[in-house]
Amino acid sequence: MTSCKAVLVLCVLAASLAGCAESVAPDDPTPGEPAPGEPEPDPQQAPEPDPETEPEPAPPPVLVPVGSCDPAAGCVSGMIAPTTEVTPRALPTRYPFWVLQLNLCNSGVAKCYEGGTAVPEGAGVIEDMAPDVVTLNEICLPDVAQLAGTLASVYTGSTVVWAFQAARNRGTGGPYKCKNGTDYGIGVVAHIPGPFNGAQSYGGIYANQDPGSSEHRAWLCLNAVGNFYACTTHLAAGNGPVALSQCKDLMNNLIPSVRNAGGGYAPTVIGGDLNLKFRGSPDAQSCVPGGYYRKGDGDVQHILATTDLVFSSSRSIGMSRTDHDGWFVATTAP
Repeated sequence: MTSCKAVLVLCVLAASLAGCAESVAPDDPTPGEPAPGEPEPDPQQAPEPDPETEPEPAPPPVLVPVGSCDPAAGCVSGMIAPTTEVTPRALPTRYPFWVLQLNLCNSGVAKCYEGGTAVPEGAGVIEDMAPDVVTLNEICLPDVAQLAGTLASVYTGSTVVWAFQAARNRGTGGPYKCKNGTDYGIGVVAHIPGPFNGAQSYGGIYANQDPGSSEHRAWLCLNAVGNFYACTTHLAAGNGPVALSQCKDLMNNLIPSVRNAGGGYAPTVIGGDLNLKFRGSPDAQSCVPGGYYRKGDGDVQHILATTDLVFSSSRSIGMSRTDHDGWFVATTAP
């Protein structure tokens, strides 16, 4: 069966969605809720396609590396790509570009750990919501490749790229470890809608860290060349000033540097557990620079996007195998 997202993409390519999206709201009047007048379309309620529109079976995917990532710094990446050749093209005009943030609490150490069951639960959310970008927090390295495979099964025949950045252990100076011995940190999984121009990943450890924590927090960005940038982070917990400092560093310094290295501007999304709340102290909104808007879940998870990605809707997705619900934001590409 064709996914509801595939139906929407077919509609966009047929130029039938013109004028459907509302303008961006600069903030959430009630955390996690759309502003008055913003539409609340249900991504799960798109009509079933005519059977004749079902795509032809795609060739099996192959796994190949993504450039720029430094394994010595705890950064690992990969790509699931169709075996057919493609030619460069930018993010399709008015494409419904969807972002999903998941904190899966899968280290095996934290009290919220549920025996690894959060990863298959997250896979189910990916299958249901068909996001283009999935930002991942509190995961182990193998989880990212596994969830990339899930997204590739949603978008059969398309390119899916992924990247992982380990947090740093203050005591050892090496990657922070999950209980099972694999690296622990953050990840990005992304579907490239349309032809693939290449991908690069960039990540590292913030200069400013909470002196009371053994975990040095990380950031990660994936550049789908000529299409978009997708970034994630999991900021300091229990130390608001440090979390805000890290957030401002990401938005004002690190992402501009990534763009400089990656060939210039493209639409950008950032998802993560910022450990900051809207209208909290400090306020999550205070790290949102000009040219971006933020949509929060009413707690500490937020998705930020450049204003050329027009906001359509947002929703929480209940999850029982982690201490954070999923957070989903639908936008429309310029």
